[in-house]
Amino acid sequence: MKKPVIALLGIGLMGRPMALNLLKADYPLMVWNRTHSKAQALEAHGATATKEQVDACAQADIIISILENGPVVEQVLFHPDVLRHCRPGTLIIDMSSIPPEQAKQHAQKAQEHNLHYLDAPVSGGTLGAEHATLSIMAGGNKAQFERALPIFQALGNTATYIGPAGCGQLAKCANQTIVGITIGAVSEALLLAEQGGADPSAVRQALLGGFASSRILELHGQRMLERNFEPGATARVQLKDLRTILDTARNERLILPLTQKVYDEYLSLINSGYENVDHSGLLLQLERLNDCQMGAVEQPETTRETT
Repeated sequence: MKKPVIALLGIGLMGRPMALNLLKADYPLMVWNRTHSKAQALEAHGATATKEQVDACAQADIIISILENGPVVEQVLFHPDVLRHCRPGTLIIDMSSIPPEQAKQHAQKAQEHNLHYLDAPVSGGTLGAEHATLSIMAGGNKAQFERALPIFQALGNTATYIGPAGCGQLAKCANQTIVGITIGAVSEALLLAEQGGADPSAVRQALLGGFASSRILELHGQRMLERNFEPGATARVQLKDLRTILDTARNERLILPLTQKVYDEYLSLINSGYENVDHSGLLLQLERLNDCQMGAVEQPETTRETT
């Protein structure tokens, strides 16, 4: 069966590896990015780059957007001039992280133009995008989720239908709540261990075998130990997601004190000039707060047996 033509809007840290995985799965792919050279670079892999997003959308059966935030999605994809050039029945899959209420509005706009819509944000970072192991959380019509499932399977190892439009973004809010708070917890735990005289690397290894084990401790804990803060997901984007979570909670008349505290710490980190470090770089804010640096404590020598 002939595969649908896909238009992918956004060739960034996540979009580029996702595009490569779609090409590996033999999908005809149109690509667009504000910086056209990033889209052009994918032509060597079999994609067709367009200078205008309208040109990509007009030729597509399925449009995927993976953009930085809601306002960018609104400007790039949900502008009336773009929507009216899409063919009736086209499925829009927004894999960006945007507010749930905005996703509901986008679903309504799509319907008004005889288009279908899924909000399908992802978790797994650039590593998950590269290895096609993303976790995908989808909201919208169940039949359209089934339509998109082969594409999701080319991009990730888990795709879950959450519920109506906006529910995928609610799941992403839940994800980022856990991610942000856990990064803060791992930062505090490793710094506490080291400042008390323990080897933080050994502490991390021990914790991975118990109830404190998590993907954050495994991957971001190692980043902290190596002081490798090259961005997979930036602190700036993590702050944006935490703001979305708090705004959504306020709309539901909820108070989320842990999320608020982590938001405040990320805000301080970014105000100190670290907006483009990896979100595991929250450790840097904790170090600044305590006037110390992990790795600066001399560890006690390990007693060696002699034979």
